[in-house]
Amino acid sequence: MHFRPWRIRSWMCASLAAALLSLLTSAADAHVLINVDKSTQQMTVSVDGATRYHFTVSTGRPGLGTPSGTFHPERMEPVWFSKEYYNSPMPHSIFFHGGFAIHGSYEINALGGPASHGCIRLHPDNAATLYSLVEHEGMSATTIVVSGETPAFREAPVAREAPAVRRGQATAPTPGAYQPDNLFPPLFPGFQPQRPGYN
Repeated sequence: MHFRPWRIRSWMCASLAAALLSLLTSAADAHVLINVDKSTQQMTVSVDGATRYHFTVSTGRPGLGTPSGTFHPERMEPVWFSKEYYNSPMPHSIFFHGGFAIHGSYEINALGGPASHGCIRLHPDNAATLYSLVEHEGMSATTIVVSGETPAFREAPVAREAPAVRRGQATAPTPGAYQPDNLFPPLFPGFQPQRPGYN
């Protein structure tokens, strides 16, 4: 049996084309699923059905709830500031429903409970990781599923005030207690520094 060179070349080209098509198809099938459970304030990120990340989040407070449903990213902004809420930083924003976005938040202590105006907040490091993944795989290959019920809003614990001390009576400071005089030394006799305000 004789093989002709043009047949060998045709067979090789067909094999290479099939292999390339297979690679392109598998890449196109890569899918990112971002699953947000408002009930547990947790996010699970899967790639092609394999769980890759678990993140703690903060979703919207009651009355400012995060919408439930299935969404796809609409746009991505590595650096963004809220135009509605005091220019609050929203690093690594993935917008999925109008003004609603998954983004980093520097209010790390609030993560794990509903605290936002409707966005899905992440630790800044986790937001950067998620942003990079979606950017790499593509917005069209990403699905965001938000489900569950918003749990009751929990206020942050309020520090107890130190008991009143009569004039001239000295007490040792409690370790870790707030000491305004240490932060703001008196400018003149009788000056009483004010505590900084927190939102």
